[in-house]
Amino acid sequence: MTDKVAIVADSIACLSRELVAQYKIAIAPLPIRFRDKLYQDWVDITPSEAYKLFLKDPDSFQAAGASPGSFLEAYHEAGKRAKSILCITLSAKISGANEAAQRAKEHFKAELPHISIEVLDSETVTAAEGFVVLAAARAAEAGKGLAEVVKVAKEMKEKVTWLAYLDTIRHVYRTGRVPKIAAQVGSLLNIKPILGMSSKSSGLIGFMGAVRSKEGGIERMLKIMRNRVGQRPVHVVVMHAYAPDDAEKLKERVASEFNCAELWISEFSPLMGYATGTGTLGLAFYEED
Repeated sequence: MTDKVAIVADSIACLSRELVAQYKIAIAPLPIRFRDKLYQDWVDITPSEAYKLFLKDPDSFQAAGASPGSFLEAYHEAGKRAKSILCITLSAKISGANEAAQRAKEHFKAELPHISIEVLDSETVTAAEGFVVLAAARAAEAGKGLAEVVKVAKEMKEKVTWLAYLDTIRHVYRTGRVPKIAAQVGSLLNIKPILGMSSKSSGLIGFMGAVRSKEGGIERMLKIMRNRVGQRPVHVVVMHAYAPDDAEKLKERVASEFNCAELWISEFSPLMGYATGTGTLGLAFYEED
């Protein structure tokens, strides 16, 4: 039986393989370059394997730029089982993935004009983008048409927030927003930033504060989330970059201190980790209506 709508997402959405399989989401992998070798995130290498390479030689670990080809391949996969496709990408203001997805859309429409396809900028990243993807996938599974699935995804864009504590500031100059010397000085001073995005961020990563310790970073993130959701039902993803034990402890705290309607752990995409470093911990969340 043909589905009405199939969902495509990039690999930055921090979705677990179980969720991807459950909702039949087609993933367009984004490339990682380490020394002279190119890896496809999600396909050729796991986040943990990527972080091991990163720790060997951080300066040789780079994001290689999104390719229309990976999105086109995902569209073909999705088009085998659906009449319509919705592709959701990370924020166009921090990556060329949305542009690559749009270019792939034009190629796909020329090849298969009978399949409707839309590309949506999530205006966020990490598991917050993942929540937008899941909202669309759940609507598609419920049999909604393309217009309704797009509407649900856009509504979720307005709800989601993510926060991330960086265990080191030394690599953030790679974002292009912090000079290398400032990152080096910040590292010497042991400054640990908290970054984040919400619907008010206009697709850009914002500075949410700074702390001196991991414990302080965790407390600050939990306080921000508590101020926003209180004891209302909340959907939460705990994210980590090569710090599974810390993520488990944070998940236990979230479970005990919040009214969680949904709670799971995800690995922070190494394509963001190249700028944040290992040890990063984060929260992506939204409250139920």
